[in-house]
Amino acid sequence: MINKVVNILDLIKLFGETKTRRILLDFKCPLNEEVEHFIHNNAIDFAKRKISVTFLVFNDRGALSGIFTLAHKAIEIDASNLSKETIKKMTRFAYFDEKSQNFSVSAFLIGQFGKNYNNNINADIDGNVLMNTVFEKLISVQHEIGGGIVYLDCENKSKLLEFYSNNSNNFRKFGEYISNTDNVRYIQMMKFF
Repeated sequence: MINKVVNILDLIKLFGETKTRRILLDFKCPLNEEVEHFIHNNAIDFAKRKISVTFLVFNDRGALSGIFTLAHKAIEIDASNLSKETIKKMTRFAYFDEKSQNFSVSAFLIGQFGKNYNNNINADIDGNVLMNTVFEKLISVQHEIGGGIVYLDCENKSKLLEFYSNNSNNFRKFGEYISNTDNVRYIQMMKFF
């Protein structure tokens, strides 16, 4: 059960950077070491530099049960990868470049997303509940600044793709790429909200 969602910048302001870093080091995610590495090594710096903001989700016992990181980015989406219905919706939020046949859109990015597997805390929170928490935050931000598209990049793993595209989450593929740094294939997925 989720008790509290805390912006990492608020945690730093309340406890200081050293204690916040200790709290983050309690986060373990063996299913996705990239997420764990980001939380341990980059989350504080990215938040201070306003690149992205990580939110910490605590259960009713005060244990860190999950995290998610949000940012706002401009992206290009190839129209040839989209259905007619998606193109129609996209025109509400994006600029279409006739020459490149791409949509240019400012969208919310879910940069990191994961449950804490330290001491079996992950059993305390369902992934769909964590995703609903992400959208509660996004809807609040959307109310203040607008926008209507959220996207994420996920590794080309069947369980991840099933989770993000299930009936609860409804993300749809719009592209893919292979990372230059780790040579991993990522699927780009988006959702209107």
